[in-house]
Amino acid sequence: MCQQLSQLPLATHIEELTKELVHINSINGTHGEGKIIEFIYEKMQVFPYYQENPTFLWTTNVKHDPIGRKNLFAFVKSPNETKKTIIYHAHLDTVDIEDYGHLKEFAFSPHKLEEFFGKYEGNAEVQKDAQSGDWMFGRGAVDMKSGAAVHVANIQYFTQHLEELDGNLLLILNGGEESEHNGIIDALDELSHLKIAHGLDFLMAINTDFTTPLYGDDPHRYIYTGVAGKLLPAFYIYGREVHVGDTLSGIDPNYIAAKITERIHNNLALTEQITGETILPPTCLYQRDTKESYTVQTASTSQIYFNYFLYEESPAHVVSKLKAVTQQACTEAEQYLQLQYEKYSEWSNVPKRSLSWHIEVVTYDELISYLNEKGVQTEAILAEVMKKNEGKELRQQSFALVDALQKADPEHQPRVVLFFAPPFLPHNYLKENVERDQVLKQTIEHIVKEVAMETGELFQVKRFFPYLADGSFLSIHVTEEELQELLHNFPEWNTLYPLPFDKIKALNIPSVTMGVYGKDGHKWTERVYKPYSFGVLPKLIQKTTKAIFQSNH
Repeated sequence: MCQQLSQLPLATHIEELTKELVHINSINGTHGEGKIIEFIYEKMQVFPYYQENPTFLWTTNVKHDPIGRKNLFAFVKSPNETKKTIIYHAHLDTVDIEDYGHLKEFAFSPHKLEEFFGKYEGNAEVQKDAQSGDWMFGRGAVDMKSGAAVHVANIQYFTQHLEELDGNLLLILNGGEESEHNGIIDALDELSHLKIAHGLDFLMAINTDFTTPLYGDDPHRYIYTGVAGKLLPAFYIYGREVHVGDTLSGIDPNYIAAKITERIHNNLALTEQITGETILPPTCLYQRDTKESYTVQTASTSQIYFNYFLYEESPAHVVSKLKAVTQQACTEAEQYLQLQYEKYSEWSNVPKRSLSWHIEVVTYDELISYLNEKGVQTEAILAEVMKKNEGKELRQQSFALVDALQKADPEHQPRVVLFFAPPFLPHNYLKENVERDQVLKQTIEHIVKEVAMETGELFQVKRFFPYLADGSFLSIHVTEEELQELLHNFPEWNTLYPLPFDKIKALNIPSVTMGVYGKDGHKWTERVYKPYSFGVLPKLIQKTTKAIFQSNH
């Protein structure tokens, strides 16, 4: 089948391969993540190049993975003796298909979905796209099985045109991207081995994750020379529970949580100001108290965490900003609660009690230091909690660690504990003061202009891919001091989320997103635009690959 596909025009080859991949259920967290890698491995095994060089195509098992995820690696060696290497990478897992509702049985069938949406009157734009024949529907069509197909087809192209390669190529296909990024993190071991054992010099990585319009009628195709990082700042809030008949003397953690969320959620004042970039504010992903059943007692604790994008800013700066915002929220809450109590005492004509509504705000690191000074055996407590909660959801394990420490405090005072929970994604971007980065940027901009003139496409080159991507794990820009501040506030990170920071620093690979183009990623109307994604993009990547090698000759 692969031999037949390779005889087709490149765009048709990629379209047919994308259909095959969409047909395979590879929902994140299922065994399909491993099976789709096996499927591609078997297809690539029959490429003449890998028939002649079988050791250049291999898979690895993701370590300690309960569902059998695999990573695929395919190497193409330049006929010129060189260590210069460009990485192509893509993920093959998808989000779930529950959003398809009554169409779930067709979620992996581009043809059936095109037929359905061609008659669908609930969304005129979707119907128009389906009727045009220029769009492929289906779960994973745009995010990002089409992107993987582009890379596989380009690998096959270069194996048949080795004379065009002034450097080596390395393809990495993996799963786990839609959750904890297990695949690419595990692949760091193999990349480190290739760098050390074979002296490979990784110039850059090209990710084909999906790009999309940034506003209505946006005519541009976007190229991103970096990717945003991500923090998950979490807050464990300890109040003072009371009977509802004595509500004014208590400190409701849900009220404090609401005040914190009000100040952080979608607050653009907390975002970095980078002109011309799509910079997104923090988003509340989780907020609830810990009561397990109905009672007329107020909650004693509440939990929140936020998605927090990281562009150029350091995690240490984020800590100080969020702590200041939380202190403001708690001070405001304290003043409000005191005022309400005073009004109640005046209206009810009852004597005032000596009460305090003060809420302390501390970081995880500060809590540990405080408890150690009190003689609390924090290490033993944490070890016991880790053992007791092994296998539980990572965020809940983090909350359990903080809770055990708070309960060990002999003062039991109302408190907000700020910490970080998994996952953490480093930011990876081209720096203005690094010559290598500027050469990459200038080369990419030159090629993009060239392709724009050839095709009529309107391109914009931006710095930060506006979504989360595996490219974050190929480089890290924080200093050692900034990294330590993050890790000191990341409970048991070496067990819960053991990122190999030393390997990431040593690899230091820029990641550029030249992605397929489509709409509605993670929605039931997900679709990829075929003329650009299957026609223009593969040749753009080929041209960029050759130009990068030439500029680094």
